[in-house]
Amino acid sequence: VQLQAFGGGLVQAGGSLRLSCAASGRTAMYAVGWFRQAPGKEREFVAASGRSGGGTTYRDSVRGRFTISRDNAKNTVYLQMNSLKPEDTAVYYCAAGNRVILSSIMNPSAYSYWGQGTLVTVSS
Repeated sequence: VQLQAFGGGLVQAGGSLRLSCAASGRTAMYAVGWFRQAPGKEREFVAASGRSGGGTTYRDSVRGRFTISRDNAKNTVYLQMNSLKPEDTAVYYCAAGNRVILSSIMNPSAYSYWGQGTLVTVSS
């Protein structure tokens, strides 16, 4: 499956952005995660949605501000980001995997397919 992430941009602190991850395959068959990587830092987990009916998981620092959702009819997964903070600045990547289990859903190595990344910059 091929993934394309888009929707990044420049926003002021407190603002919102919605990222989209469009897939060439049926997203219902995959767990989909969003990860981010800030300059000089390691890639980190942001949020994930299990295979259809599998629930959602968030890193603590974004819980309550970010929401991951799916439109399986469009094979697209979204990341709605509200109340953005300067520390959310990073390149955001979407990833998919069809063998992701709950215990590894936050591990980048569990995902087989990756999009190209979209830059989110939050100004203070």
